[in-house]
Amino acid sequence: MSIQELTADLPAPGPLNLCDTALFLDLDGTLASIAARPQDVHPDPRRTSLLERLARRLDGRLAVISGRTLADVDRILEGRVTTVAAVHGLVRRSPRGCLFQTPPHAGLDRATAGFRAFAARDAGLIVEEKAGLSVALHFRQAAGQTEAARSCARRLAAETGLSLQDGDMVAELRTPGPCKGDSVRSFMAKAPFAGAVPVFVGDDATDENGFAAVQALGGIGVVVGHARETGARFRLADVEAALRWLEAASWAA
Repeated sequence: MSIQELTADLPAPGPLNLCDTALFLDLDGTLASIAARPQDVHPDPRRTSLLERLARRLDGRLAVISGRTLADVDRILEGRVTTVAAVHGLVRRSPRGCLFQTPPHAGLDRATAGFRAFAARDAGLIVEEKAGLSVALHFRQAAGQTEAARSCARRLAAETGLSLQDGDMVAELRTPGPCKGDSVRSFMAKAPFAGAVPVFVGDDATDENGFAAVQALGGIGVVVGHARETGARFRLADVEAALRWLEAASWAA
């Protein structure tokens, strides 16, 4: 399907049938509300209980696909999801707990130093290092620096050869390698995911290749949040709507 101009035009997804579904969930903006600082997102009993029910009902066909580090995913979700793609796919943990990691890029130290020098101009700018594979510059608390921050990231990407990934009030320079869509395809190629209908739920531009991957495999993409261009076919208004939709499926007979 071509890119939709407005997510407001997209219908809400129907009830989710877990019997033959493989479910791929983003974390920030999907399972948890966006926080001012990445470290401000904490475990939540409601979310933890939901993930426990989904894991049981799906017989293991549940994965979290996040830009966060693996340690951060496990902290926030209290270790309830085994299958995880972290740092946008540069780190993967299989359903059996096996770890796969892309070797780090030599330009990361230079990029990190560049972001830290830029961040010194405003106390609201936050530099987040991700497991030696990626570095992100957050400017949610320094909106006046948005254009300058994105320009800095573009310059550093050109100088270092790192991949630039723009997100919601964040610019990230990452080791070139697998993306969220690649992670979906990798998980779907093996048990217990193989043969199921994939559903990817995410909220921002970093999730678009996940939507494309599941739809190419006969599944659906569900975007969460405000109106924007997207390749997803369905839309949920916000994190609360996404949680309610997933909860309804987790309790269905």
